Amino acid sequence: MSICIKDQIQNMNLVIGCTVGCPYCYARNNTRRYHIIDDFEKPQFFQGKLRMMEKKKPQNFLLTGMSDLSGWHEEWREEVFKKIAENPQHQFLFLTKRPDLLSFETDLDNAWFGVTVTRKSELWRIDALRSNVKAKKYHVTFEPLFDDPGKVDLAGIDWIVVGTMTGAKSRTVKTDPGWAYSLTEQAHELNIPVFWKEDLVPIMGEEMIQEMPDAFNKVLEEQRKWNNQKSK
Repeated sequence: MSICIKDQIQNMNLVIGCTVGCPYCYARNNTRRYHIIDDFEKPQFFQGKLRMMEKKKPQNFLLTGMSDLSGWHEEWREEVFKKIAENPQHQFLFLTKRPDLLSFETDLDNAWFGVTVTRKSELWRIDALRSNVKAKKYHVTFEPLFDDPGKVDLAGIDWIVVGTMTGAKSRTVKTDPGWAYSLTEQAHELNIPVFWKEDLVPIMGEEMIQEMPDAFNKVLEEQRKWNNQKSK
């Protein structure tokens, strides 16, 4: 049985809005549908949500579910990093499609910085991430995939996620099983854990590869202890 990645990693949308402009963006569609902010192309920082990081129960958080890190103002980023440092019980993930616009260094132990790659011509994003963001943990999300990424330089990468197109275009754009197997083989050769998102079940079958980094598994184990204590 596959597990849903959203059950392992929760969204914390400190910033809403993105300047990248992907045509298939679900976040933009949801923002317009529910009138969350006036202009999705002008990201807004919801500073009050930072207090959500203060909860003692450990959690894995994705902080860019409705934004791209490249669109965050530097002062927003610094404020969030300060809060992350104060809350080592959690793990935090960031994603960007424009690592070429970033330039910073951090020694945070519980912050993971990643890029999204959707086609072979975007592999430069991995190099740009490693060059422009000096951090302790890196990840790559291959989703949705429009062609075969081929041979990928995954040196220094700590986790990869593979998915496929969701929503209205999922009938016409699908991740080829061979691409997913190739990425997985390349990652495993470097002992990098691989997570196939649940949307791949109709393509890959029930024998899913869903590996989490040790730091995330540790958080999930702590969560179970908290839940067990609460139920007693």
